[in-house]
Amino acid sequence: MSTNKVVITEAVNQQLLCTLQELKFTKLAVLVDENTLINCYPLIKESLPDHCIIEIKSGEKFKTIETCNHIWGRLTDEAFDRKSLMLNLGGGVIGDMGGFAARTFKRGIKFINIPTTLLAQVDASIGGKLGIDFEGLKNHIGLFSDPDKVIIDPIFLESLPHEELISGFAEVIKHNLIADESHWEELKTQKLSDLNWLDVIKHSVAIKSRVVASDPFETGNRKTLNFGHTIGHAVESFKMIINKRILHGEAVALGMISESYLSYKKGLLSSKELKSIENYIDSVFTRIKIEPKEINKILDLMGQDKKNRGNRILAALLEKIGSAKWDVELTRDEVRSSLLYYSSYT
Repeated sequence: MSTNKVVITEAVNQQLLCTLQELKFTKLAVLVDENTLINCYPLIKESLPDHCIIEIKSGEKFKTIETCNHIWGRLTDEAFDRKSLMLNLGGGVIGDMGGFAARTFKRGIKFINIPTTLLAQVDASIGGKLGIDFEGLKNHIGLFSDPDKVIIDPIFLESLPHEELISGFAEVIKHNLIADESHWEELKTQKLSDLNWLDVIKHSVAIKSRVVASDPFETGNRKTLNFGHTIGHAVESFKMIINKRILHGEAVALGMISESYLSYKKGLLSSKELKSIENYIDSVFTRIKIEPKEINKILDLMGQDKKNRGNRILAALLEKIGSAKWDVELTRDEVRSSLLYYSSYT
């Protein structure tokens, strides 16, 4: 993703005005959920020309083709043409699904992301992955396509519930573990309350942008960004299927501990590094309860992971703190052992 398409600012309205002047469009839609309509839309409303608001329900369980039908229906009812523009104002769900809806409406209209959660600001809004969930499988239907602009302002974090802020922080931890050992050493000594979020965002965006630019379609080292996600996504999907919702960051935290354990078992990571990772993640996140009887169902869901080849489960594991390797094959027994380790059943 071109770095000039991502702007990190503390003056969102000024940047939005400039962006809207740059992009030539006929009509504008603003995609929101009930939370961003109340908490975020008022912060940018005065900078917007004539527009329509498309409101959807918040939450991963509404990241579906049915919600896209609603979005496409509203765009059609408002007579949007191929020169129209959609502004996605929200977290990862709105960015992923709004971009997908925009790029498939009349074979593609422009869209801007203004991410309003830490998760979206440091990760989901960067890299051009668009999509929806399908039958409980995360991001099962989608495509690669960069937004026409991403405008990131920490001001939106002020409206976030604490649990949502923590959820996004999992991706910050991930970026340091896969790409910046020295920053990891600094990060783990700091309290969350002392962090400068503008600096945190800039650092994570720089890492992700650099990786994505080197491998835009995830054929090689971009797969390192999936650290913590192979196991984490499967657990997240399982919990969604049984109606016991967990936050994405909680699932990634679980995945990072489990996959760090596998890195250690495969001789890639030292026991000292494993404990360092575990201790820090445990200081931020409460562990998720996984019953041994649930593990087979989680393993079955892992068989649907997009990164797999055939029946082989492939994951990104740490070679050391600050460096990762991709396409490491995992067996079902190895994953089972990591989940038992995470859940302290070993």
